[in-house]
Amino acid sequence: MTAATNIEMQAFLDAIDAEGDQGDTCHLVCRLITGIGPVETTLSLASILHKQPEIDCVLNFGIAGAYLENDTSTQAGMLDLCLAEQEVLGDLGVQLADTVEPFRGDLPVRDKFILDSGLLATAGRILGDADIVYKQGNFVTVNCASGTQRRGDQLGRQFHGLCENMEGAAVARVCEEFSLPCLEVRCISNMVEDRNRENWRLKEACVQAGRAAAVIAAGITQR
Repeated sequence: MTAATNIEMQAFLDAIDAEGDQGDTCHLVCRLITGIGPVETTLSLASILHKQPEIDCVLNFGIAGAYLENDTSTQAGMLDLCLAEQEVLGDLGVQLADTVEPFRGDLPVRDKFILDSGLLATAGRILGDADIVYKQGNFVTVNCASGTQRRGDQLGRQFHGLCENMEGAAVARVCEEFSLPCLEVRCISNMVEDRNRENWRLKEACVQAGRAAAVIAAGITQR
């Protein structure tokens, strides 16, 4: 289990404590608070995977900001639960007026990562059995969170993005390097609009993400 912050991980632990029949889950999963952003996430996750080779999959969870505009039929709203099909490094490249131009040609980089389809399907069944509604699509990882709707709309349209975060692509890349299946679950804490903290619902989103992570972790460990 990986989450960027203590408040997100605590929501998972609280959800486990609230469900007596899931109590054994805590003893069966390794929990890692990665820190915020791709660099800290890469370092901390790679380090623990080197030390604990018995880990067989990674569930990354937390909060995210939903894009108001994208080029798909799916749009996430406040406190919606979302599962990632693909992670994109959204601001790796050259920032132009209305787009991020990816490095290509003589500067090839990895900037897209497909998450494990089998684990995604399993998580979907587990959530469905628990009557937890979710959406799924592309997630966008950024080093600098979008503080304007203009930037959010740009990223949402360019990458067909459902929501943005600051760690998911790093987790996906590290898991790929270690040949581990990876699942990412996030709850929408805010819309990607002109920055207004009064509209944020961080605490509620953490609770929802933690609960979903607990349900999924219990379902996977009981298989």
